[in-house]
Amino acid sequence: MPFIGAFLQLSIVELVLGASLISKFVLAILLIGSLLSWTIIFAKWSQFKSAAEANATFLRAFRKAPNLDAVAVAAEQFNKAPLTGVFDFGYEEVVRQIKSKGQIANKIALERTLQLGISEEITRLERSMSWLATTATVSPFVGLFGTVLGIINAFQGLGSAGNASLRAVAPGIADALVATAAGLAAAIPAAIAYNVMGHSIKEIAARMEDFALEFLNLTERHFEE
Repeated sequence: MPFIGAFLQLSIVELVLGASLISKFVLAILLIGSLLSWTIIFAKWSQFKSAAEANATFLRAFRKAPNLDAVAVAAEQFNKAPLTGVFDFGYEEVVRQIKSKGQIANKIALERTLQLGISEEITRLERSMSWLATTATVSPFVGLFGTVLGIINAFQGLGSAGNASLRAVAPGIADALVATAAGLAAAIPAAIAYNVMGHSIKEIAARMEDFALEFLNLTERHFEE
């Protein structure tokens, strides 16, 4: 396998340094995209972990509280919980209705306010997720572009050598393979993280929908007409 032998004689650093200017630019784009993706992955993983833990703690406090005012005091300790954001929206609407009419006169408005709170929290959780989707989708094509450039360089090397020597085409083909590998290395983790985190967002959204129902139940018990 002469080609494999020639490929193994070249280190990754040598391949990158020996690549054309455009190929280096392609690899730089993939490297930047991969670094940003991993930064987002770790940040979102920490955010979702903290949100799940804070949600569980806040929900226990909510269920044990005697009234909404007591929950409002306790909610200040759970700023990382998406459920807290939903509660704040609902609590503010309850306070507005109680101050203006002395009772919960518009339950539909309260339900809509809770839905706004849920939408707000989902938007916050989905922030930066589009970058992961973009990296997962675009990186293979960027890598493919680098692959095509490497093949072109291989044919140019073949033409310059004037014969069908594998040593003449090995650097270009190796350059193409590195670009392909770089594209996949950037895309695969981003795609996996996007799918896994998207599932986590759906779970948290479901928890917020359930919490909105619990909030309405608690409100009805304490503010019956």
